[in-house]
Amino acid sequence: FSVLTHQIFAMPPKNARKSDKGANGVPKDSPAVTSDSEPPIKRQRIFPALHEKTHAIACCRALRDVKYEIRGPLASRAEEIERSGTKVMKCNIGNPGAFGFQAPKEIEEAIYANIGRAVPYCHQKGLPEARQCVVEHVNKYITEENGGEYPSMPRLTANDIFLGNGVSELIMMCMRGLLNPGDEVLIPSPDYPLWTAAVVMHGGVAVYYPCKPENGFVPKIEDIRKCVTARTRAIVMINPNNPTGVIYPRSLLQEIADMAEEYPFGGMVIFADEIYDQITFDGKKMTHLASVVHNTLCCSFGGLSKVYRACGFRVGWLVMSGNRSRAVSYDNALNLLSGLRLCSNVPGQYAVIPALKDMSIQQLVAPGGRLYEARKVILSSVAKSKYMTLAEPEGAMYAFIKINLPEFDDQVFALDLVEKKHILIAPGSSFNVPYKNHFRMTLLPSPDELKRAFQDIEDVLEMYAEKLEQRKEEALKIVQALRGGEEKARMEKLRSKTVF
Repeated sequence: FSVLTHQIFAMPPKNARKSDKGANGVPKDSPAVTSDSEPPIKRQRIFPALHEKTHAIACCRALRDVKYEIRGPLASRAEEIERSGTKVMKCNIGNPGAFGFQAPKEIEEAIYANIGRAVPYCHQKGLPEARQCVVEHVNKYITEENGGEYPSMPRLTANDIFLGNGVSELIMMCMRGLLNPGDEVLIPSPDYPLWTAAVVMHGGVAVYYPCKPENGFVPKIEDIRKCVTARTRAIVMINPNNPTGVIYPRSLLQEIADMAEEYPFGGMVIFADEIYDQITFDGKKMTHLASVVHNTLCCSFGGLSKVYRACGFRVGWLVMSGNRSRAVSYDNALNLLSGLRLCSNVPGQYAVIPALKDMSIQQLVAPGGRLYEARKVILSSVAKSKYMTLAEPEGAMYAFIKINLPEFDDQVFALDLVEKKHILIAPGSSFNVPYKNHFRMTLLPSPDELKRAFQDIEDVLEMYAEKLEQRKEEALKIVQALRGGEEKARMEKLRSKTVF
């Protein structure tokens, strides 16, 4: 099939003139016009969207480089195992409800109480009362994180808030409204892979700034600056970080804000993924980027999924803060995209007001709380391991664990683990890093479940180590045999040169 044209039927000859056409528009000398004695020649249909050999329906080219292995082939294999009757511990994803965590009752009650009012569409940006509640929540932490005084920039209003079907939808909308083909977005490595996917799908280029393991996964401003070009449109910060759990110091956030504000005409947008903002441990506090960004646009993301354990309600919010005067066109684009999807789910929006008053997450991250104790088990298990090390997670609900074995392949290990021990993890290379010796583990299973899981993980790693030792011994024997052959050949050569 030809892929050079999108026409359904073959084109007429180039030398056909208008006067040579018949009543039906077909040139009189065209092969399609035949006499009664000549068999008709069929016009060839051309289907450029079908694969040349298999005739399979082709997918969008923009998706060819998109990966999301957290719900990829490994997860599909785990589902196959479960269909055969074997339970799999799914530690690959941050889904609190699947591990018995409950959303605050006030959230559920708000949805039940307002279900009758949630039947019609609402405003494309979201319910005004829910957006106003987000405004008060954000203004409060901006003031607290600036010593009790609000910075010298316009205060937020409900018009600066967009509600969406989870943060994921809002990330997609933000990339769709911002990027033209070839535009670059700076993304941390490791990242949460949705960010890379959203950039690539919308024609952009993901440029990774390194968050090196040897530096505790905290990026350095000089490494970030090296990534900036004339095509840079935005930078992404994930804080607390997924997958590493690191919390970035305020000094680094200020350096990033300064860098973005120095960019010509304040044109570098800062995207702050702060969905885990209240999941912090050992008294560690995070600084929201909206508190330090004044002279460029800052787009901050939050939602009900993690802090409020309500993933399935699919409610997220986007806050546009900082200098909005230069972002009128971008705001209009996001407003248009919001209108095209009409609105986000309305019942869930009624949960926003009671959610932002709820502080139950503090009990879960304090000593004795389930998330705190789960993290404690992971730290203890890794410390006892002969093969694992870990940069201690300060926030979020994951640990990014390193395996200290030569020739380690995280994808093979993850498959072995789900096949042999029925534990599903996320390989580290899924998070767009150049190495393959890490994996991400969620903190959501109970402490007892995690103890058993890490014993199983250690058992598999022990098997790996034994096989490596066997291979080492076999290689040594081969080397010794080769050396023995070389020695014998050399001796024969020397003997041939002797006089006697």
